[in-house]
Amino acid sequence: MVDYMREQLDELMGRNRNLPADQKGKERSWKDSENCKFFLHSFCPHDLFVNTKSDLGPCTKLHDEEMRKMYQEAARCSRKLDIENEFVRFISNMIQEVDRKIQKGKQRLDLMNSKLDQRPLSKQAETIANINDKISKLIREAEEAGVRGDVDQAQNLMELCDKMKEDKDALIKQYESCGFNFSEQKEMEVCSTCAAFLVIGDAQSRIDDHLMGKQHIGYSKLRKALQDHKAYIEKELKEQRSGSSSSSRRRDDRYRDDHRRDRDRQYDRRDRRRSRSRDKRDDYKSSRNDRRSSPKKSRRDSRSPDRRDRHRRDRRSRS
Repeated sequence: MVDYMREQLDELMGRNRNLPADQKGKERSWKDSENCKFFLHSFCPHDLFVNTKSDLGPCTKLHDEEMRKMYQEAARCSRKLDIENEFVRFISNMIQEVDRKIQKGKQRLDLMNSKLDQRPLSKQAETIANINDKISKLIREAEEAGVRGDVDQAQNLMELCDKMKEDKDALIKQYESCGFNFSEQKEMEVCSTCAAFLVIGDAQSRIDDHLMGKQHIGYSKLRKALQDHKAYIEKELKEQRSGSSSSSRRRDDRYRDDHRRDRDRQYDRRDRRRSRSRDKRDDYKSSRNDRRSSPKKSRRDSRSPDRRDRHRRDRRSRS
């Protein structure tokens, strides 16, 4: 009891509550080994099943709201990722264990029902079984009406179901007063959440008590936490895919722009080459036309005067 009160005071006032004001205590962090990792992340499974068949015992670590706040405000790092993975692994093991119990419970009920089917039923037991079938059918119809949104019909069906349950209880009391025992004739089912055995068509108060029990609520919380984690992982993967696709689209757009720019450069170079060749061709044509239009000179006239005179003298001397 003293240890429990000390832990409660430590959670409320801190572990340095007894130190003098002038002495500074050790600065605490959410990374300390004394803190409960599961409590920092979301909740501690040890607190869910206290005084139940699935009790895990008291948690030996510290549950501090201030440390949880520091953990939630801290940036995402490898240490937080390890804590998250450890929490998911722990609750996954618990859910797998209860799922195995559910499977074994269903197999056990199937075996019991097969034995009951082989046993001959009396007229009274057959009447009670027919009433149970009608009650189950009314419950299914009421659920379907509730899903459709027809509240009035669902309420009427539930009222009729309650009335048939009262009639069945009255018949059971009447038959039991005559020496019949129907306790073994009740149809059972296994809760798909916490593996508890339930009576089909049982009183609504007992069903509500089961749904509000610690064990059912605890396993429901574990399953919801695991589903939220899976949804979070799927969201991250989707964002990564969308980010990679957008980056690839940007990369493709950049490639297309570069290709278009290179193509334009090639076109510009080709146009410049064509322009230069066209200019050269025009210059050549114009120069040729100029040569054609100018008067032709004889070969003799094209010689220089000195050469003409020398040529005349040579001719005279030969003659």
